[in-house]
Amino acid sequence: MKMITKGSLFLGLLTLFVFTTDGNAQLLKKLGKRAEKAAERTIERRVDKETSEKTDEVLDSILEPGKKGKQAPPTPPDQTGGQQGNTGNVPGVQGGSGNPDAGGPKTIQVYSKFDFVPGDKQLFFDDFANDFIGDFPSKWNTNAGGELVTLGDSPQKWLELKSGFNIYYVPDVPQLPEEYSIEFDIGAVGLDRQTSSTAKLRVILTDDDKFSPGNNFAFAEIPFCQYSEIGVTVENKINGKREIRSTVKADLRDEILENPHISIAVNKQRFRLWVNEVKYIDVPRLVASGAVLHTVKFLTNGFKDGKEQVFITNLKVAEGGVDLRRKLISEGKISTNAILFDSGSANLQPQSMGVIRQISQVLLQESAINLKIVGHTDADGGDAANLKLSKERAAAVKNALVSIYNIDAGRLSVDGKGESEPVSDNNSPEGKAQNRRVEFIRE
Repeated sequence: MKMITKGSLFLGLLTLFVFTTDGNAQLLKKLGKRAEKAAERTIERRVDKETSEKTDEVLDSILEPGKKGKQAPPTPPDQTGGQQGNTGNVPGVQGGSGNPDAGGPKTIQVYSKFDFVPGDKQLFFDDFANDFIGDFPSKWNTNAGGELVTLGDSPQKWLELKSGFNIYYVPDVPQLPEEYSIEFDIGAVGLDRQTSSTAKLRVILTDDDKFSPGNNFAFAEIPFCQYSEIGVTVENKINGKREIRSTVKADLRDEILENPHISIAVNKQRFRLWVNEVKYIDVPRLVASGAVLHTVKFLTNGFKDGKEQVFITNLKVAEGGVDLRRKLISEGKISTNAILFDSGSANLQPQSMGVIRQISQVLLQESAINLKIVGHTDADGGDAANLKLSKERAAAVKNALVSIYNIDAGRLSVDGKGESEPVSDNNSPEGKAQNRRVEFIRE
């Protein structure tokens, strides 16, 4: 047996110490670089170099009328199709654990170049308002399981999507037309630097209405990995043959921790996808032609059971998504429920800027056009309060057009109808969503 002398033991410990110290130094160096990169990403998202201090003050007044300084986290909006408030990096699931807060709310200046426009004829909306916590939602189907939960202190309900081989979640969306939009919010808990590079949420458009990929499909995969930039992947099959599979470079590690809002626009064969205000995918011929892909599904892969959890809420599918600029010029009037407000207030949600930006482009191009902006509410609350709120919301839209896009205030008038002119019933989330809208009328 080989004897270990004191000298050799000391030399071994010294070597181990030097190696460990050097390793820690390398680790700290890497962590420093990652922290610096994360800070750069945050600054890039939140700073508009062309925005002056005066514009910042105006934007704050739009987001939080009557307040100055840093904007507070928004309350859940009273419009469908947008984020139900920014809950940060969800502090916990009812009965589970969560992650620390990782960021604040988005601001209008960031979204001022957001060009997504949702469809104007709602086909499906579900925020699970009529379902009970712990149940599987009544307007969905699955070949596995799932239940509704709340995250942290928010009353918003979320559907937990189980991860596994070919586990599908299929909302009861009517047959998809050739042109439509899809929106939803994502939540996640348990993510860390060990989260797999295969951890992804797949949004599938398919010709199969059950629990298989189908012979014709198109999908996008949103990554949840935290240790590397994975990118967004798109793939399709047309008549059983794959024609496209590609991964677009995208670093979504920060966004995925902050309950991102996902927007998808399908215009015949063209497929576009936004995460919050940024467009990552724009493929002109991803979707099979002729409305072959009539069903939307969700599938998750690569998450550790019992540790990493993925949730979805506020799913909205709407037919259309046409260019509102042409419609306003040709018809002289448009109505949209894609302008979002905080619940019970006239505080604009940043996702509203896609529509407002298009309105500004019409006004800048057609200098002879003047518009009346008319707000409408659902029937929740009193008549007088709703009338007042509808007028304040119309004024908030006008203020955004004037302050952000430099439209002459004299070309815009405002009015509100409260709940007096519904276009649908007020007894369901879908009906209320249709009634909460803003009209633009050429004068």
